[in-house]
Amino acid sequence: MTENQLSAAVTTARKWNDETIALAKATAEKLGIVYAPRERLSVDEVRERYQVDFVLVAKQDLLVLDTPQGELFFHPNMAHLRLKNIRKGDGDRMSEAMDLKPGMSVLDCTLGFGADSIVASFVVGPEGSVTGLESQPLIEAVVSRGLSHFAGDTWRIIEAMRRVKTVCTDSLAYLKSQPDKSVDVVYFDPMFRHPLMDSASLTPLRTVANHAALSQEHIEEARRVARHRVVFKENARSGEFARLGFSRIEGGKYSKVHYGVMALDEE
Repeated sequence: MTENQLSAAVTTARKWNDETIALAKATAEKLGIVYAPRERLSVDEVRERYQVDFVLVAKQDLLVLDTPQGELFFHPNMAHLRLKNIRKGDGDRMSEAMDLKPGMSVLDCTLGFGADSIVASFVVGPEGSVTGLESQPLIEAVVSRGLSHFAGDTWRIIEAMRRVKTVCTDSLAYLKSQPDKSVDVVYFDPMFRHPLMDSASLTPLRTVANHAALSQEHIEEARRVARHRVVFKENARSGEFARLGFSRIEGGKYSKVHYGVMALDEE
């Protein structure tokens, strides 16, 4: 964990039970942070009593991260809308940039809220595989729990969520540990160098996310590990595409985000 992420505690919702207490204690042990009995405290009072910046709250089967900029919680809402478009035949820009087909394997190096991994999992289907990497333990705790326990959606989305494997690790270290040509697609969606500030839902994520830029070494390792494509998502007007060597850019003419594509089997 980074220094500010160590400044965290885990508690329960105001209405707790044996299950939420068990989840809170297990999460505290997994992350190496303090378990804070809720008693009659508000979340702000938990934060003050334990002198932490972030509070993970166990609510039913899920975890919610309370940050100074609001709550970070798991919900497959954006994935739901995108999968609805795919089923209608309207397609999905990311899936098209990846050239995804059923049975393919995807390594998502920047899990975040998990929407891209869910969409990829839906497209590659049960025969395929999606692994999502998240370097920030507090984010990974919230999203991995959501992927494995969120139940309020259609069975198609729930099945896609359940198939996503998450790993809390640094993406470059993970890439270096992988064999040559071991997955079909390696995907990067780091925090944009020039954020789209109208994305209010990302505000709590920005508080705790990894803001480091990708390095040339990330791309070199991704090219070694991927069989089919390396795909990079960024602000449509970003200079990161050129810096990292992406000459093929895909995306809608009026879209605020574009995808850099390296088609390895076409080179």
